[in-house]
Amino acid sequence: MTIQDIKITQSGRIFTAAEMGMLAHVYRAEVYRSTTWRTRLDATTNWAVVTLGIGVSVTFSSAAASPLPLILTGLITLFLLMLEGRRYRYFNVWRARARWMETHLIAPLLEDGDLHCEENWQAVLARDYHRPLYHISFVRAVGRRLRSNFIWIFMIVAVAYVAKIAVHPLPISTWAELPARAAIGPFSGWAVLAVGLVYNGTLIAFAAMTLWLDRIKHRGETSASSMG
Repeated sequence: MTIQDIKITQSGRIFTAAEMGMLAHVYRAEVYRSTTWRTRLDATTNWAVVTLGIGVSVTFSSAAASPLPLILTGLITLFLLMLEGRRYRYFNVWRARARWMETHLIAPLLEDGDLHCEENWQAVLARDYHRPLYHISFVRAVGRRLRSNFIWIFMIVAVAYVAKIAVHPLPISTWAELPARAAIGPFSGWAVLAVGLVYNGTLIAFAAMTLWLDRIKHRGETSASSMG
């Protein structure tokens, strides 16, 4: 079968060989864009991992070292999560378009060279090219990146902080000593630990909330892929 033999119709629409060639180039462009932004996502995650490594190394460099670098690490990681959420919104645009063509054009074509594609699939894609918009909100984007990567980094920061104040300058004999070790300047240990619990609890709650939002968004969809 040659490309001239392929007919893809939907509501009477027939793609010519030239149009099929154009669609192939469009698909390649969308894959290239998504790959480029996927690399940028990886770069942000790498920065967070490097920041984590530096914070843990400095904090555990000696028994007299302060645990404050770990607190700073947590704040920097939160900033990087926000940045990665923004980048994910761009990545999702190109990924969604490429995936849309894969599931509504390429996959059916491989199954049957002369077929009727899913109703209005190209109309959805055409609207996205006419009026390009983000396919996912910033909140949901941040939630996805938090659940995928950053939740583990925050968990390591929290565990490392507790471990630091528990073993330095000397290992604690009872957990009752922990609040006194956590005190920072005029702030009591209980206040510092409470802020830490609220901070990490909020991250966990945010991850759960955005997972729920994702499920609500895609509930009832019958297509193998979706825009966002």
